[in-house]
Amino acid sequence: MRTKYAYIKLLVLLLLVGFLYAFANNRNSAKPVGSTNITFLGENTLFITENAVSKLLIQNQQPVTELPKEIIDLNELETALNSNPMIKKAQVFMSVNGELSAEIEQKQPIARVSAEESYYIDDEGDYMPLSVNYSARVPLVTGNINKEHLDTVFRLAKTVYEDEFLKKHVIGIHQNEDHSMAFKIRKSDVIVHLGDLSNLEKKLNNFKVFYQKAVKDSILDRYSTINLKFDKQVIGTKK
Repeated sequence: MRTKYAYIKLLVLLLLVGFLYAFANNRNSAKPVGSTNITFLGENTLFITENAVSKLLIQNQQPVTELPKEIIDLNELETALNSNPMIKKAQVFMSVNGELSAEIEQKQPIARVSAEESYYIDDEGDYMPLSVNYSARVPLVTGNINKEHLDTVFRLAKTVYEDEFLKKHVIGIHQNEDHSMAFKIRKSDVIVHLGDLSNLEKKLNNFKVFYQKAVKDSILDRYSTINLKFDKQVIGTKK
């Protein structure tokens, strides 16, 4: 009899614990989101503001802070953030106490196109709109530019971005009608012609040697163009 009574007590206790858990869980889920915490990752945090991110955290046409936790779709919020052309990657989390956190990694521009439409090219070769908050100091791209075919421009811009010497000196990139490439350098009106991008590393190394020698001898301003189209030589045309 006592054993049976003990089983009954245990069953009642389990039912009570289960009821309390379900009640607390339901009550917790019905609570509205307490606050939002937006964190920008990395050094590149200038192009989209916290306020702009907050406006993207909208669900069912309502700010998430006005909605109960149970109906918040984190995947939907992440999709909304990742669809923004300023954002490279976004992740959204919900804490137990109802705080919504968003971690934002912004895109990194490496060149700015000046054509019928002005925009950036990011470090993955993708389109990135200009920002009203900040203008990046990157080479200006001009010439025959097609937004849907940026491979050649991107390859040169990426090479410049990843090379400390070129990043310091190259201020402009130009693509001609035949897709041959040229660039401009800081504090000089000389035009550097690359031709196509075959043997690009060798051509640019030739330019570095020529440039350093010309600056050392104070003769760079005597040239109007520098031709790197040929692998084994640099041809300078004087003014």
